[in-house]
Parts: sequence; structure tokens; C-alpha cells
Amino acid sequence: MAPTPPQLLASVVLAAALLAASPATAKVSGPTGPRPADPYADPKDDPYNPLGYITSNVLTTVALVLIIASFLVHAFNLLKWGAWWMSCMVIGEITFGLGIACRYRLHTDPESKNIYIAEYLLVVLSPCAFIAADYILLGRLATYLRGGDHLFVRPSRIRLLFLASDVSTFLIQALGGTVSLEANTAKVTALGNHLVLAGLILQLSSFCIFTGIFFRFVLRLRRYNPDVWEQDQGKPWYNDLRALVVALALSCLGIIVRSVYRVVENSQGFKGPLSRSEPLFYLLDTLPLWLAISVYAPFWPGRLMRPSSETDSAVDQVEMQVGWEDK
Repeated sequence: MAPTPPQLLASVVLAAALLAASPATAKVSGPTGPRPADPYADPKDDPYNPLGYITSNVLTTVALVLIIASFLVHAFNLLKWGAWWMSCMVIGEITFGLGIACRYRLHTDPESKNIYIAEYLLVVLSPCAFIAADYILLGRLATYLRGGDHLFVRPSRIRLLFLASDVSTFLIQALGGTVSLEANTAKVTALGNHLVLAGLILQLSSFCIFTGIFFRFVLRLRRYNPDVWEQDQGKPWYNDLRALVVALALSCLGIIVRSVYRVVENSQGFKGPLSRSEPLFYLLDTLPLWLAISVYAPFWPGRLMRPSSETDSAVDQVEMQVGWEDK
């Protein structure tokens, strides 16, 4: 069976993880001159310290525990309730957790360029998988509620359109990150930075358009199909499909906060104030992303979007096997 776009994206993210951790990064050039006798004495002015600070093991542990907890809950939900089209989010959590775990090594070896490259690529690129999950979810949700006419295009096409955008911006960021981190001159480094920034801006723009389409879909569904919108009104709130809609809305907001942070950070350069602040990294990058994925822990799509009959179940299985063909 041919792989579906979310599986392909997950494979790309995983490949980036392996590439980032490979010995090939040893070719990266760095500053010349004597290293400071004590790399912990003045990390801010240490030319060999790419972060400009010593990572906190406490903050790393808190972030890693939260990511692992979300991964375990999502993996359990995936096995129990299905919705395998959300597997790209689960794989993204693995690579994101690996990126955060690299910060333990940066604490003991703050001047390691290779570990910094692995950490940077994994942390910056892994959220593309979270974004892909939101793209897929809206298409599936619109199909499940039979509200595809409230989207600008058919659900199958909106999935393909935004997944293509996600993969494209991922590749641009990956290329830019590789160029800038392996550059031998300031000019090449600047080129890589511009590519990363362009990829982030395109990703943010695409996701903002997607978020606008999503909110328009919800408003039109409430207005023109109130019977569908209120179909779970008699159920407990945690079994109400509208809870999943709220979860998707919160996920979108979290990803937008993180994307704006990354755009501003990269516009300032690797030595800008945002890049040199660990608290802001966790507050504006890691925390919003964790909230964007953890909201699905109690409201897993596979649990709330259950087939209403065996016929619907069969149709759902066929759609999953065929992939994302335009219907």
C-alpha cells in the first residue's frame, strides 16, 4: 500500500532526526582561536557557545517529562481509539523530545557544535508534524460532519493543499538550517538564515490562512447546520464533538504563538536577544507547542469521531487505505 502524505511527512521528520544526530555534522566549521579555560564562566561572550548560555537541566527535565507524557497518552489513544492519520503527531513528539533531550548534553558540553545542530534541527523542524496533524484533522472533521460545503474547497483537497505547503516549508527550513549551520563564511550563513526565515514566514502565513478557513467553517456550520452542530448536546461535555473543535482551535493558537516567536527570533539572527534567552525559548516555543498537542489527550479524534454505522466504518477504512486521493 502506498504511503499517505502524513506518513511521508513523518518519515521526512524522522530522517531529519537521524541526519541531525549523524557524525556527518562533524564537518561543521566554527570560530578560530583559543577556547576559554572555563566555558561556564562567561557563556554569553563565548564565541564557541552557540546558544550563548548554559542550558538548565531542570527546565529541560520539566519540558521533556511533559512531552513524554503527551506522547504516552497519544500513543495509548492511537492504539485504543484509532485515528491513525494522527500518527504524524506522535512521531513528531518523539523527534521533538529528542531535540529537547539534546540540551542535557549541551549542559555538560556547551561548546559542542554537533549537538547544537542536532538540537536546533529537531526542535525547529519537528512541529511541522504537529501542523500536518491539524491540517488533516480539519478535512476529516468536515467530512465527518458532512460540512465540506462550508470550506473553500473540498475536504480532500484542503488536506492535500496544506500538507503540500507544510512539506514545502519544512524542506525550505531544513535546507536553510543546514546551510547556515555548516557555512564557512558569513555570507553563506546569512543566506541560510534568510532561507530559514523565509520558510518560517511561509509556514506562518499558510497556517494563518488555514486557521481562518477553520474558524469560518465553524461559524458557518453553527449558522446553517445547527442540528449538526448541536448533535451531541445531550452528552457529557467530554464526549461532545464540539470539545474537539475547541481543542483544534487551541492547537491553532498555540502553533501561531510559536510560529510568530520563531519568525521574530530568526529575524534577529542567531545572536539576537530571543535566541540568547532560555526562559523565552521555553515560554514562547516549547510551552505553546506542548499545549497545541496536549489538548488532544482528553479529546482524541478517534474517540469522538466514531462511525455511526458499520457502513460508515467501512467507508472510513477505505478512505484511510486509499490515502488522500481527490474525490
